[in-house]
Amino acid sequence: MKIYVAASIALLFMSGCTDTDRQLAKRTNRIHKDLLSVDTHCDTPLNLMESDFDLSKKNEEGCVDFPRMVEGGLDAEFFAVFLAQGPRNDLTYDDVFKEAVRIIDTVHKNIERNSSIVQLALTPDDAYRIKKEDKLAIFIGIENGYVLGKNLSRIKEFYDMGARYITLCHSGNNDICDSSSDPKGPEYDGISHFGADVIKEMNRLGMMIDVSHMSDKSFYDVIDETIAPVIASHSSCRALCSSPRNLNDDMLQALKSNGGVIQICILSRYIKTPEPDPVLESKLEELKNKYGEINNLSEEQKELYHAERGEIQKKFKKLANVSDVVDHIDHVVQVIGIDYVGIGTDFDGGGGVDGCRSVAEMKNITLELLRRGYSKQDIEKIWSGNFMRVFREVEKLAGK
Repeated sequence: MKIYVAASIALLFMSGCTDTDRQLAKRTNRIHKDLLSVDTHCDTPLNLMESDFDLSKKNEEGCVDFPRMVEGGLDAEFFAVFLAQGPRNDLTYDDVFKEAVRIIDTVHKNIERNSSIVQLALTPDDAYRIKKEDKLAIFIGIENGYVLGKNLSRIKEFYDMGARYITLCHSGNNDICDSSSDPKGPEYDGISHFGADVIKEMNRLGMMIDVSHMSDKSFYDVIDETIAPVIASHSSCRALCSSPRNLNDDMLQALKSNGGVIQICILSRYIKTPEPDPVLESKLEELKNKYGEINNLSEEQKELYHAERGEIQKKFKKLANVSDVVDHIDHVVQVIGIDYVGIGTDFDGGGGVDGCRSVAEMKNITLELLRRGYSKQDIEKIWSGNFMRVFREVEKLAGK
C-alpha cells in the first residue's frame, strides 16, 4: 500500500534547484523509507466528531489523513482525545467521561473501517511491526486529565481502551494540577494530592505521563513524584519563544535527569513569539462580534465559526516556518543532547508552519535537519528513537 513519494519535497525544487538540493531530497526519501516516524500529538479526532470527514481520502480541510501521511512519510500518529476544561462537578465529570469514550469509539471505528491500510498500535513493537506490514499506525492519547474527574479507576479504563498517555491538564486548572495558562493563576501551587495518586497509578499501569500544558511548578512536582520518564507530547523551547506553554532550559535539564523527551510542537505561536498584527486582530474581532459568545452557539454555528476563523488565519496570519521549528530542535540538542527531543505537531489543534502545514509536508523537517548536518542516526532518534525509548521504559517500570 505505502508508496514513498517526494511530492512535497519536489515542490520545493520545481525551479532553481541545485544538484545538492536534489541529492538531499533523494536522501530524505530514503531515510523515511528506512526509519519509523512518529508524530506524538494531533487533534484530528475532533474532525471525526463534527463532520463526515473521511480519513481514507486526501482532504482539502484538516491537516491529517491517511493518504497525506503516506505522502509525507509519516508512519505513526497519536490521535489525541481532547476535552476542553469545564465545570468540576460529578454530573459534568460523567458527561465528559462519556464523551471521551465516544471519541475513542469513533477512532476505533475509523481504524476498523480502514484496516487494509492502518492499524491500532498499543506498544512500540506494534508500530515497528505495522510499518513492516506496509501500513500506518495509530496510537491514542488523552488530552486533559479533566476526563478522569476524581476517579482513579478511569485511568485503567482509558488504558484498556487503547490510550497510552494522558496530558494531565489543558488550558485551565483541573483536579490534578495547575495549568500554565489558567487566567485565575495557580490553585495548588503544583499538583494536588489527587494528582500525586494519578501519577502513581499511571506509573503502575505503564501509561506515559504528558507534562505539556502544565505550570512550571506542576512540571517539577511531576518530575519529583514519578518513577518513570515523562513526555512533553507537544511543547517547545521558552528560550526561543516566550510562551508559558514552553519549557525553559532548567526544565529541559530536569527532563534530561528524568530520562524524558520533549516533542517539539509546531504550532506557530509556540515556535516564534508573534509580532503585533493589527490587520489579523481586526479581522478576528469582526468575526467574534459577528458570532458572539462561542459557547452559546449551536454545533452548526460553531462549525461555521471555526471554518471562517481558519480562512482568516490562512489569509492573514504570519506563520513561523520549518527553519524556526528546527531551531527549537537545535536548542534542545545544544542544551541537553540529541537523545531527548522529538516532534509532536498539534495538527488540527492549531499546529502548522510555513513549509509544514499538514502531514503531507513532514519530510520538509527532515530535509532541514539534513541541511544542518544531522546524521541519519540523529534523525531516527528525533523521529521516533527517543520517544520509543521513553515508551519502552514506562512499560518496563509498570507495576514497580
